[in-house]
Amino acid sequence: MSQFIDAFARKFYYLRLSVTDVCNFRCTYCLPDGYKPQGVTNKQFLTLDEIRRLTAAFAAAGTEKVRLTGGEPSLRRDFTDIIATVKQTPGIRQLAVTTNGYRLARDVAQWRAAGLDAINVSVDALDARQFHAITGQDKFHQVMAGIDAAFSAGFEKVKVNAVLMRDLNDHSLHTFLAWIKTRAIQLRFIELMETGEGSALFRRHHVSGEVIRQQLLMQGWQLQERGRSDGPAQVFRHPDYLGEIGLIMPYEKDFCTHCNRLRVSAVGNLHLCLFGDGGVPLRDLLVQDDQQAELQARIAHSLGEKKQTHFLHQGQTGITQNLSFIGG
Repeated sequence: MSQFIDAFARKFYYLRLSVTDVCNFRCTYCLPDGYKPQGVTNKQFLTLDEIRRLTAAFAAAGTEKVRLTGGEPSLRRDFTDIIATVKQTPGIRQLAVTTNGYRLARDVAQWRAAGLDAINVSVDALDARQFHAITGQDKFHQVMAGIDAAFSAGFEKVKVNAVLMRDLNDHSLHTFLAWIKTRAIQLRFIELMETGEGSALFRRHHVSGEVIRQQLLMQGWQLQERGRSDGPAQVFRHPDYLGEIGLIMPYEKDFCTHCNRLRVSAVGNLHLCLFGDGGVPLRDLLVQDDQQAELQARIAHSLGEKKQTHFLHQGQTGITQNLSFIGG
């Protein structure tokens, strides 16, 4: 099977695979009222065999990086088995996970042993009280201990995601910079994105990553080149810092030009864009190993429908009611 490619000649090296939409945090920008089942029980999420068939099909069509997402992926009891299964797929060169860090201190060593290559942890504030206010969980020190445990387990770098929000953390750059000066952390500021349930919050707290970028450039930080299977972050380095800064700015012109990633939800629907209008069902083609060619054909055909941009500027949020729905 040749490389997955869309009508705009974009090639897809990167799969974001949600393994559950359940989350135990109540972040203000995602699930402020806590997780509510979408008519799906835990038993209906993709099984280990379905995940194996799916990643094999993507890998055989040029995908080289898989990121396991949620909800909170570590809430799956078989999460370590999922890591091992995906990592053993021929052609997958990098396996990453995005987590809220809740189970990191306890489990990160076994994730590493199972083959996990990279880890992203969501930390929106470096103050325990503010962290509690944003996430609805008094787990700041537990998450910080988890990041330390990741380094102890052998990860050379840890990525930390912070959603940039006006009046909450947009004035905290100096605090974050001090934190990463002697730590191999890539701190990524992600612009707040409008979702179906979050319009009022978006209007109140959205601030452009350009504010951070200008401060970085004035302080001598330099933009790095992006690899073909990298995510959408603009990464900056500074000779005086062990850590890095990443900026994810979905409202910037040309953000979608270099899109290289596809998403599959926890119930097996292909999403061509985080803010697209609907999912393409794949699950009926994940029943047996001999369905791979048909599965790849359906994905390849669906790519003809992938739009050039996400249309967020026009206030179109698509099917995404909240970011736990298909893994952010």
